Amino acid sequence: MIDFFVSLGHTIMTPLYYVTSGILVVFHKFYNGVLGFDQGWAWTLSIVSLTVVIRTALIPLFVKQIKNSRNLQLLQPKVKELQKKYGHDRERLTQETMKLYKDTGTNPLASCLPLLLQMPIFLALFRTLNKAADGEGVAFMTNPLARLLRDGQIFGVPISDSFTSSGDNVSAKVLTMVLVVLMTITTFTTQRQLMRKNMPASALTGQYAQQQKILLYVLPVVFAVGGIAFPIGVLLYWSTSNLWTMGQQFYVIRNNPTPGTPAFEAKAARDAAKHGGGAAGETGSAVATVEDAEPKPPPRAQPRKQTRSQRKRK
Repeated sequence: MIDFFVSLGHTIMTPLYYVTSGILVVFHKFYNGVLGFDQGWAWTLSIVSLTVVIRTALIPLFVKQIKNSRNLQLLQPKVKELQKKYGHDRERLTQETMKLYKDTGTNPLASCLPLLLQMPIFLALFRTLNKAADGEGVAFMTNPLARLLRDGQIFGVPISDSFTSSGDNVSAKVLTMVLVVLMTITTFTTQRQLMRKNMPASALTGQYAQQQKILLYVLPVVFAVGGIAFPIGVLLYWSTSNLWTMGQQFYVIRNNPTPGTPAFEAKAARDAAKHGGGAAGETGSAVATVEDAEPKPPPRAQPRKQTRSQRKRK
């Protein structure tokens, strides 16, 4: 049974090894062979470029995640009503809740898709760097290229090193901890940005909100604890991915916020300030047009002049 799962995992991961190593090799040839960067920075920029390629490919899923999260937030009042109505019957409550999600086209698990799809890439890069630390290649990463990756350094630290494998290298430990802290902070900030700016007040209570709060504090701790075993190259990948998520999420929340949230009110205020002057000018023009269109009273007729003889005759 164990052999079956090992074989299944190998079948799933092998294509990802080729994708990951192939992208790294292509970018390395560009940065090192064309632009002339040294090995360390060429591999570092290759890892950053790999991140950008992966995150660009995941943009449709990210958009779907944002829409799904918005639907979950807006459905919270209805979910609370179901909880009040069927709170005594857990089975009926589950059925009605799932029916509500189905009728509105909402998937509670869709918000985790980008993270779940990134994990295999993360593991493929992790194994590639781990093998490179031993001078062994994976897929398109040949043994000579793996040794170049192993020996590549940034700030005097091999990018295949981790906190636990760096021995007495203080520089490696300091750089690793800086990247672990950066990864932890960006993970926390991304989750908090979504909860505080793009959630209505009604969605900040209830089961879904509690799950989000748990993830807000648990995920950074998990990454902080596990990060000390990650090679520097993997930490670069995850930190770059978090920064990408922050920027992408900031753009979406700023330009297409959920109604009833602080971000929505901020956008409405910006729109009002932006179009306020133009609206006032248009109002003045409209008033002037109306005034011009009103009919003016005819001029007062002046009495005709009469001669003395005409006045005497009267």
